[in-house]
Amino acid sequence: MEIQYFKQYSPALGLDMECKVYGHAGRPVLFIPCQDGRFFDFENYQMIDVWAPWLETGDVMVFSIDTMDRETWSNAGGDPRWRIERYEQWIRYITDEMVPFMRWMVNERNGWTGYPGIMAFGCSLGATHAANLYFRRPDLFDRLLALSGLYTAEYGFGSYMDDLIYNNSPIHYLGGMPEDHPYIELYNLKKAVICVGQGPWEMPDYTRQLDTVLAQKGIHAWVDYWGYDCCHDWCWWYSQVEYFLPYLLDQQ
Repeated sequence: MEIQYFKQYSPALGLDMECKVYGHAGRPVLFIPCQDGRFFDFENYQMIDVWAPWLETGDVMVFSIDTMDRETWSNAGGDPRWRIERYEQWIRYITDEMVPFMRWMVNERNGWTGYPGIMAFGCSLGATHAANLYFRRPDLFDRLLALSGLYTAEYGFGSYMDDLIYNNSPIHYLGGMPEDHPYIELYNLKKAVICVGQGPWEMPDYTRQLDTVLAQKGIHAWVDYWGYDCCHDWCWWYSQVEYFLPYLLDQQ
């Protein structure tokens, strides 16, 4: 399997950002690590082995990036406005810097000339970020695989609320979205999987809240609740990837 390492300066963040790219061809996937995670977690936590059948056949290329959680969502003692502004810079790093890089690379590798949609994928807080990207930017992301996520910014910012917190809290901004908003039609042209277990360390109530909002707005998504034996851990996320990925990669 082809693996490449990149280190590039990010104008949005004002620092060098690292990433790894797995695979030689196929549709682009953005992997966001778990809370406080690093770009090498896709490999170090053996998620690469689960995706290997699709990576080796050229069905997907996975781009694994760094989080900024230590400065933002995990920085409980920091000023909340500064933290959410920093998080917004990280979002711009992804949308304005990583997305063009990903599109350029997959177009080159596949001989494409268009602008392929990207799958956002993450587990735990990585799923939170992935879902936020998918729902905020359906012009860029056309697939979502969110496993064991938390879909309100209250997890990282408590009761503090301002315009940026609202715009990064899917339960809030989707709940406030007009039913004739053009994004709803875009969502329904795409595929989203949102899954959570009901066992130890899982918090399915966040998924239930999002599920309710999606149903109220007529937004289609596969929201799946696994059993009480399904805990918040990698072994279950491996099984969920194997189960849901064929559906997400099917073009129909």
